[in-house]
Amino acid sequence: MNLLDILAGLFVVAGASLTVVAVIGLYRLPDVYARMHAATKPATLGITLCLVGAALAVDDVSDVTKLLLAATFQLVTAPVSAHLIGRAAHEAGARQSDHTVVDELD
Repeated sequence: MNLLDILAGLFVVAGASLTVVAVIGLYRLPDVYARMHAATKPATLGITLCLVGAALAVDDVSDVTKLLLAATFQLVTAPVSAHLIGRAAHEAGARQSDHTVVDELD
């Protein structure tokens, strides 16, 4: 086992931990807006860390390219989709939490 394998393992474990945090946030947070935040921020970083760890573990350049391309698509599409889901939820009149202080879309 070399240093690259250890580093890849650390990336995968850190990514999996952040993904678990995202799942807990989806379960515990009160409204669609907070859940949307939990579904995108830690999950995006968690998946990206897992993909980078996998890229460090494989030897083939083609596989590394595919993994880094998947990470790039994840980083680009998740925030955009969360923004659109938030706008659609607001337009549909989704209930906000009692803890919401400012509604910038009103």
